Amino acid sequence: MKKSIYLFLAAGLFTFASCESAKEERAEDQAEQVEESAEEQGEQVEEAGEEKAEQIEEGADTSAVVQ
Repeated sequence: MKKSIYLFLAAGLFTFASCESAKEERAEDQAEQVEESAEEQGEQVEEAGEEKAEQIEEGADTSAVVQ
């Protein structure tokens, strides 16, 4: 009798430990969404910076007055 109780308890603990809760899944999904959003925003900022640098280089007066 004791063996069967221990067996059921061990099986229950193993099953409980191996499954993820809905809260965990939602938290992981939200973390992934935040990370993807941050990466996209970082890429946009980088692209905007590169475009601005190109505009500055094109618009810069490269003629120097030497006296």
